[in-house]
Order: sequence, then structure tokens, then C-alpha cells
Amino acid sequence: QVQLTESGGGLVRAGDSLRLSCAASGRTSSTSSIDSMTWFRQGPDKERYVVASLNWTANTIYYSESVKGRFTISGDNAKKTISLQMNNLEPYDTAKYYCRGRLGVNTYVWGQGTQVTVSS
Repeated sequence: QVQLTESGGGLVRAGDSLRLSCAASGRTSSTSSIDSMTWFRQGPDKERYVVASLNWTANTIYYSESVKGRFTISGDNAKKTISLQMNNLEPYDTAKYYCRGRLGVNTYVWGQGTQVTVSS
């Protein structure tokens, strides 16, 4: 069974930076099947929106328009870890950030989330 664990959230002021991390754990035979990892965030409306995604198989990176130029996703395919460097944070970035790993077609695993709060 694969588990994802996020870390790095906190309370910061507008303009500050934070770095989130997500690491997969479990049997190697299971974690090795992760071919992409994605950061989502969930705000007051309780919907989860894609923030950034890294696909090792396709060798692609995706950013939502709202974070382009401010956030940077990076990762280690061998270790199945990803990070999200968030710069110039704004109050509207306040949300719970979740990491999701893709194990296969329509098969995903989620982390428990980490809260990011940005004060004005």
C-alpha cells in the first residue's frame, strides 16, 4: 500500500515564501508505479484544484495560471518525492494543499494535506 505524506505548510504573510514537500512510502513494488505527482489545493468552497503537476513518464510539468511565475514544482522520480516552492504568496493562496500520486489508469493515492495560510 502506498502512502503520501506532505509537509511544509504554515502561516506566512503576503509576499513570503514556503516550500511544500511530498514523499511516497510503502513497498517499492507499489511506489515504483507512480508515474506522476500533482499538487492540489482546497479552499473554502471545498473543491480541489490542480496547482502544479509533474509527469515523469511524459516528462512534462503543468502549472495553473494562478501560480505561474510564482510557484515551482520539482521532484525526484527515483525517490517518488515532489516539492512545491511557493514564492510571493498572496492571501488567495490560502488553502489546504494536497499531494496526489498516479499509480495507473484512474488509480490515485492522496496525502492527508498540509495547511497554508497567508495573511495580508
